[in-house]
Amino acid sequence: MIPGLSAGCSGPARPQTAAASSSAVTPATGGAIRFTGLLEAVRSRTIAAPRLSGTPTPMIITFLARPGTRVKEDERVLAFDQQEQTRLANDKRAELVDLESQIDRKKAEQVAAEAKDQTGIIAAENDVERAKLAVATNDLIAKVAAEKNSLTLEQNVAKLEQLRATFKLKREAAAADLQILEIRRARAQRALSYAEQNSSKMEVLAPFPGLIVVKTTYKPGREGQVEIIEGDEVRPGIPVIDIVDTSTMQVRARVNQADAQSVRQGQSAIVRLDGFPELRFKGRVDLVTPLATTGMSTTVRTFVAVVSIDGSHPQLLPDLTASVEVIPEGTTAPPATTAKGGK
Repeated sequence: MIPGLSAGCSGPARPQTAAASSSAVTPATGGAIRFTGLLEAVRSRTIAAPRLSGTPTPMIITFLARPGTRVKEDERVLAFDQQEQTRLANDKRAELVDLESQIDRKKAEQVAAEAKDQTGIIAAENDVERAKLAVATNDLIAKVAAEKNSLTLEQNVAKLEQLRATFKLKREAAAADLQILEIRRARAQRALSYAEQNSSKMEVLAPFPGLIVVKTTYKPGREGQVEIIEGDEVRPGIPVIDIVDTSTMQVRARVNQADAQSVRQGQSAIVRLDGFPELRFKGRVDLVTPLATTGMSTTVRTFVAVVSIDGSHPQLLPDLTASVEVIPEGTTAPPATTAKGGK
């Protein structure tokens, strides 16, 4: 772990740069306003275990960039075991193929059944037509034969209506059976899509160059928070690492209400690191919040000030405590440590 680098830092973390020269600085004099705060990165990104679509599955870390190392853009920093997602994708792909064949077979069966039923209806219609022709001769034949013809017609008409009603019910049932299979197919397609999407989330690349800061988590049987390592199983959404761009750092500090009116945006400042008192850096007040907040005392209010630091330095790391001296207008600032990229 890099000295002064907190694995569980809440603020953005920053990568180390090439060593820079430093020189002793005479403290600012003449009414300089001093306040303290924490170093933080202007740009950082927290990488968490991906939230998977579909059924949750165990997520085991198979690769984790070493803490304190610097990575390039698009370099692999985190990877999870893909076997479960691959297995799910293969299972759903096989299920989808099976459902496709079931749907094709069901359609063929329904076409054959519909043709058979349609043949029965045509035969019943022909029987009705023949019975009608027989009834047309009732005036020319005996009464008993005429009644028989009329009864035959009624029976054939009733049979035809029954066949038509049965045919309609069969087609509705067949459509329902087919729709059930199509719903199952759509569900399998979604599951397959989820598994394929999840597989693509199993590897994470760095969005920009930066320093790796590994998060901590609670593990059963271990006291307190411990650092996440390869082989750990994590839940979706759990932060695993921070990628911190240390090329641009700033100090976020609280300014007492009595001094806040003298601190304004654009003022020059000198930043000192409490852990490295020999280092001084030029800075500038970028922001002073317009609204005050209460601290430990409800009677004393403070304003948040953000001070940017010119350039970069190996010791400019997130979560280090720093003091800031704001240079009043008309006062010459003392020399500061030369930082890489500083003005």
